[in-house]
Amino acid sequence: MKSRAVSEEMKESQWDRLLKIRTTGRDDSHSDQYRYPYEPTPYSVLERLADRGYITKRNVLLDYGCGKGRVGFYMAYQVRCRCIGVEYDEQIWKAASENQKSAVSGTKTEIVRGRAEAYVIPPAADRFFFFNPFSVEILQKVMRRILDSRYSSPREILLFFYYPFDAYLTWLMGNESLLLKDEIDCRDLFEGKNDRERILVFEMI
Repeated sequence: MKSRAVSEEMKESQWDRLLKIRTTGRDDSHSDQYRYPYEPTPYSVLERLADRGYITKRNVLLDYGCGKGRVGFYMAYQVRCRCIGVEYDEQIWKAASENQKSAVSGTKTEIVRGRAEAYVIPPAADRFFFFNPFSVEILQKVMRRILDSRYSSPREILLFFYYPFDAYLTWLMGNESLLLKDEIDCRDLFEGKNDRERILVFEMI
């Protein structure tokens, strides 16, 4: 168990060095009941998502609650897509902006500071990533914006939910605008076989 944890830590550091960014560590200094702590998505999970083929160089990925930008910088490097990160917390946004200056994929990424529920979605954005960034109440508002964007600019839209909360699952499964397309199992990547270690892929219909 210990050797596996050490191996995961080494992978985190190695990828950060390769991408020329700093994204490790958790930050809950400005979290509250609506916006949750920063915790980066493990690189091993992002590798599995990239290998699935749902995101390519033709797509624009929008990462809500992007934190220090790991998802966007990694995916832009690995699959050559364009990425937009939206972050509410000013200090974490500043860290992401600094990462953008040094990142090898910095020219393919955009870091935006603002509230997710108020962000105007570009018509080109067609892939959306969530790692429990905020409450279900905010999620509902964000989803309405995505749905409105799709009505204005019809396109295939896929949404990725990593390690989803039960409250997220209940709401997502009951939403008639969403179809569960796939489940990317990540339980084998970590000790404990946690059933929440997965990425749910929804298609907006």
